[in-house]
Amino acid sequence: MHEQASPRLGMGIIARIEELSGISETRGALTRVYLSPEHQRAADLIASWMREAGMSARVDAVGNVVGRYEGEEPRRPALLLGSHYDTVRDAGKWDGPLGIITAIACVAELNRHGKRLPFAIEVTAFADEEGVRFASTLLGSRAIAGTFDEGTLRARDRDGVSLREAMQRFGLDPDQFGAAARAPSEFLGYVELHIEQGPVLEAQGLPVGVVSAISGATRLNVTLEGMAGHAGTVPMAMRHDALAGAAECIVAIETQCRNDIGLFGTVGYLKADPGASNVIPGRAIFTIDMRCASDEHRRLAVASAVKTIERIAETRGLRPQIDVTHEGRSAPCASWLATQISEAILRCGFTPMTLPSGAGHDGMAIADIADIGMIFVRCRGGVSHHPDEHVDDADVETAARVLLDVIENFRDERRKKEKNHE
Repeated sequence: MHEQASPRLGMGIIARIEELSGISETRGALTRVYLSPEHQRAADLIASWMREAGMSARVDAVGNVVGRYEGEEPRRPALLLGSHYDTVRDAGKWDGPLGIITAIACVAELNRHGKRLPFAIEVTAFADEEGVRFASTLLGSRAIAGTFDEGTLRARDRDGVSLREAMQRFGLDPDQFGAAARAPSEFLGYVELHIEQGPVLEAQGLPVGVVSAISGATRLNVTLEGMAGHAGTVPMAMRHDALAGAAECIVAIETQCRNDIGLFGTVGYLKADPGASNVIPGRAIFTIDMRCASDEHRRLAVASAVKTIERIAETRGLRPQIDVTHEGRSAPCASWLATQISEAILRCGFTPMTLPSGAGHDGMAIADIADIGMIFVRCRGGVSHHPDEHVDDADVETAARVLLDVIENFRDERRKKEKNHE
């Protein structure tokens, strides 16, 4: 059947990417956040596409759109596919929707040929991966995995609306969020197709790649307390300049991560007080985001960075306060799924390349109930979370072919894996 597939599978995907990107709360810039009117319109549109592809479709208890294509026998476990349909503010149009729309197109191709498989296929459009409105990252996928934190219902958006209130306005019952949870026995595995959001595939001249793991992340908030003083009267050797100390810490963190393969460190926020050009800064506040595919590697690196900050502070006569604001474990991709993705890439005429994901994805939550695999798609310049985010037409076509090949040749190797571990 694969040789008979539509020669323009990717064209329909691109058209739908464009159509979905038109659903935004702002004109001229794409913004679509959880439980907004735009969320509702997008959910309705995605559900209509699922039905056109031969699936049943529903919106679950937290706003995920769930489509199901039955196998040769009804009520069989499903291969789960999908991605998210919420966005950051002033977003690109490919991050998330490419995985949803490509999965729907693959199911439509099976349905066009009247082909059913020994397993069902479910495509889920996750409602809130980015966490923009309520700082509720992975809310949709955590609800499906049964790890949704009920305390999140008290979170409020920038207008003071709580998540509980927003769900009620949307027509959802916040006391029934648990109904979205699924059992591990319902799924054979999860495969997500997503833009790389980085420049590696482009540098290697490859349209697609195999993800080895979704990196874990630690975020720190650092405050250095020094002593403010007059810029013209305090001798340089007698200063306790908090901003200069922060600058030394930032350079030290960059140097540490540059010299440690697989480690990524970013200082994305810096504030100095009192913030006057003629006053020595008495306080500096900065953040650290440290990521790695290995949790142990990351923990050791964070501990090393903390010691470095403490040493610099002591040398400069500063008082440090270091708080962990986020700790997210990594999510390794299952080797058996990665192997099948690599085989599909080879059959489509390309060399499989394995690389980690430094960005978070819904697979991090789904990993609690199913083995996960990911296909990365080359994006121009590695640009993401920006209007310039772009995927070439040919790469959309290749990605669709690879995902379709994975589906058609999927082998449930969970039992083999479990047996090998006995």
